[in-house]
Amino acid sequence: MELDGNELLLADYPEVVFPIQCLEGIANRCSGQLFHGERTHIGWTAKEVVLPTIAGSAASGAIIKVAGITGRIRGMKFKRADGRTVRPSLVVLDDPQTDESARSLSQCANRERILAGAVLGLAGPGKKISGIMPCTVIRPGDMADNILDRDKHPEWNGERTRMVDAFPTNEKLWQQYAEVRAEGLRNGDGGKAAREFYARHREAMDEGASVAWPERFNHDELSAIQHAMNLKLQDEAAFFAEYQNDPLPEEVAEDDLLTADQVAGKTNGMERREIPVGCNHLTCFIDVQQKLLFYVIAGWEDDFTGVVVDYGTWPDQQRAYFTLRDARRTLTAVASGTGLEGSIYAGLEELTGDLLGREWPRDDGAALRIDRCLIDANWGHSTDVVYQFCRQSAFSGVVMPSHGRFVGASSIPFSEYKRKPGDRLGHNWRIPNVRGKRAVRHVLYDTNYWKSFVQARLAVAMGDRGCLSLFGQRAETHRLFAEHLTAEYRVRTEGRGRTVDEWKARPEQPDNHWLDCLVGCAVAASIQGCSLLGLDPPPKDTRRRVKLSSLQQGRR
Repeated sequence: MELDGNELLLADYPEVVFPIQCLEGIANRCSGQLFHGERTHIGWTAKEVVLPTIAGSAASGAIIKVAGITGRIRGMKFKRADGRTVRPSLVVLDDPQTDESARSLSQCANRERILAGAVLGLAGPGKKISGIMPCTVIRPGDMADNILDRDKHPEWNGERTRMVDAFPTNEKLWQQYAEVRAEGLRNGDGGKAAREFYARHREAMDEGASVAWPERFNHDELSAIQHAMNLKLQDEAAFFAEYQNDPLPEEVAEDDLLTADQVAGKTNGMERREIPVGCNHLTCFIDVQQKLLFYVIAGWEDDFTGVVVDYGTWPDQQRAYFTLRDARRTLTAVASGTGLEGSIYAGLEELTGDLLGREWPRDDGAALRIDRCLIDANWGHSTDVVYQFCRQSAFSGVVMPSHGRFVGASSIPFSEYKRKPGDRLGHNWRIPNVRGKRAVRHVLYDTNYWKSFVQARLAVAMGDRGCLSLFGQRAETHRLFAEHLTAEYRVRTEGRGRTVDEWKARPEQPDNHWLDCLVGCAVAASIQGCSLLGLDPPPKDTRRRVKLSSLQQGRR
């Protein structure tokens, strides 16, 4: 619209704007436009503008293209009418992050990687490219905050612009102003009383203040200083983020939950798929979703000291950062010719064949196999096929369907469950007795308890008993995994005379599947006999005791 209708641009750059305005908004006229008998080769589409080819014009044949930062931008080029191929020489990245991506460590890292690779590499070999990025810092440590940090990215020459360079020094008067303004707004005066108060004390209230744009204020305000302070009083956090480019530190929850950065950095230096010598148990959990199977494998010592040995998805997404929603290689795509249930069954068969059929090396030279694999059977469409798979699998002695149960403060805890003959009870889990030739034993567990348990293990310092750590040496390896593990927060509730942590999903983090997997691995370890000091002793199967009781009754 600016090129097509701005008269000031027409006066300054007639060689560019006049041929565009001659089109009169009709793109079909581009191909036939002539200047001194020569075609101008002007282009006019939704995503690309080619400025007219005019001899002597510095903008002759310049190309302007638009694209999303996560779109298909790699290898962008254009072939001119004279046969020359040109590539971008300037890129303008306008606010390259969203509120959602700014709150995600992995999305911020992914966009920084795209920026450094695909975007700044658009010029091609041996060519330089210029970059300009008007951006807003949304939260500390987001993409914009990192790019503006000259220590982290000196090549960008980041500069923060602020609405207020220095705040007024007379805090007492501004506090009175805030009270007058709030009272006036409650009474519906539209800020009149506050404006009059500011007019009476303006000289004292402006003392020490300095603003970047003195002319920026609304018609019902007297100065840019008053305008800035009104914005600050309206929402201090939003003011510092949107207008100062310096967001306030995020509030830390009043508990000991780790951040995603802390979780990602808790590495033990072990190679992926290598097990420490102290681990005697290897457990696996598979979370079933419509598009993907998420899995985690963990090694455990008898005292619940653990290490995440491996994790991933089936099919493998072959990229570092993704969400379930944007998964490209899905179960149905890999298992062609099958429906939903068939693709899940085929995926479980392939995945368990790979994970359960191999030996996992321990660093003392021994080899372990996964001794318990739980498969999530909670998702409605998957329950029957998971049970069928566990019954028919070649690893039927290792795999077991599982059901996480939300046990809140008002619910009956697992410890009050009345044991029935054949049941197996453990620490906040139970395996009910089942009957029938085609019956499959399954495990039920308290998700709230075991999520708190896993978070507590992650909080244990390295080297202490009961510590849970991740393989590798670099925190960047586990950014996405750490986001899954911190995708929920806890709310302490009371009921029935007890206090319980109830876990809820964070709205900004859509995926928590690896958290569910790690929780399931801990439950499987408990089933195999792992126990923290002070917890109940390893559970025993009651079937043998029932048989002995029957024999004793027969003798009597």
